[in-house]
Amino acid sequence: MTLADAQRVWISKRGYDRLQRELAALRESGRAAARDGDAEAQADELQRQLRIQQIHDLLTDVTVGQDPPDDGIAEPGMVLTVRFDDTGAVETFLLGVRSAEHGDIEVYSNQAPLGAALEGARPGERRAYRLPNGAAVTVTLLNAVPYGIHTAGTASR
Repeated sequence: MTLADAQRVWISKRGYDRLQRELAALRESGRAAARDGDAEAQADELQRQLRIQQIHDLLTDVTVGQDPPDDGIAEPGMVLTVRFDDTGAVETFLLGVRSAEHGDIEVYSNQAPLGAALEGARPGERRAYRLPNGAAVTVTLLNAVPYGIHTAGTASR
């Protein structure tokens, strides 16, 4: 895996559009708030500027809505179903941008410990990662399908 692959970010078209609207609203609210000079307004302005930078950085090098190949390999843009081996619990989530996606599916970043551990896995493959408290967790990838196929399947239910 190259550095470029490791940094690849995937976002749905809906998430991308939502972030574009948020960015426009933040920029517009900054124009109105620029006239107010109290300490609270300055703190709000700093938070607004940080969020603008965060969104800008995210949208700079992003793959928008283009599904990865339907090859079962875990990568950004895939909906993954995993089994936590210690408990047997099963979870399905989108490997994408957590702050961009809203909907009925949990989102994990490929930079998060679970997402990073699973990237490149194939169904049946076991991967381990560490929780922030140091505990090791082992998961088995059960299924990986492109987001577009997943959403088409849930829409027809």
